Amino acid sequence: MTDRKALADFLRRRRALIRPADVGLPEGTRRRTPGLRREEVAMLAGVSTDHYTRLEQARGSAPSESVVNAVARALQCDLDERDHLFYLAGMTPPPRRGHVRPGLVALANRLTDLPVMICNDLGEVLFTNPMADLLLGHLRGGRKTENMVWRWFTDPDFRQMPEEDWDRISAVHVSDLRATHARRAGQPDITGLVDDLLAASSEFRGLWERHEVGVRRADRKTFLHPEVGTVEVRCEVLFSEGQEIQLVAYFPAEGTDAAEKLDLLRVIGTQAFS
Repeated sequence: MTDRKALADFLRRRRALIRPADVGLPEGTRRRTPGLRREEVAMLAGVSTDHYTRLEQARGSAPSESVVNAVARALQCDLDERDHLFYLAGMTPPPRRGHVRPGLVALANRLTDLPVMICNDLGEVLFTNPMADLLLGHLRGGRKTENMVWRWFTDPDFRQMPEEDWDRISAVHVSDLRATHARRAGQPDITGLVDDLLAASSEFRGLWERHEVGVRRADRKTFLHPEVGTVEVRCEVLFSEGQEIQLVAYFPAEGTDAAEKLDLLRVIGTQAFS
């Protein structure tokens, strides 16, 4: 059973402790209370403001596991606080492997001029800072529809890159997943994802049969953005000790106009949020 009153109290108290600068947001000029606004937490968690507001008001439907996880990340909960949030929501906390430490989220949010994404070794997007949201869209959570590898091979609209780059990106995705599959052999999450991809995509099957392995540590990509056009970036990947968590930072590619276009995106995002 969800302890609605205690859940609401915990959410309000955690929200009051987080400053906008801690999550890469501007301070603004009309803050009447400390901490984040409800709509800011909702935006960071990728849920509706109405749904989050109802949680803080101890009413409405009980939150799902994915919502609790997303809110815990938005409020920069450590493992104990995340588990406590799950207990208050009436659920058993998920395993602790692959948890994103608050310090890593804080680092991503401090890089206010760069798109930064945190994902796990399955390709599931766990966190994006505001610049990454502007460049890449909202890809948070653990469902297949928010898994970069799954979407790349099953959703044509996800390939917002020049067509001549598709073959290379596909091969990189598969060789990277091969390394995870070998390192975590037999674990249900990785075997389930691979089995589903083999069933869903003939392109994935063909690449998987080549048995090429390679962990991606750096890359160069070109994004086709609907508002600013072509954006060429250099990707740098930082791994956690067990390689389960990856922080991906996107730097403007040298010799291109990507820096100016990222600056423009930041202005667009600031105006939209204001």
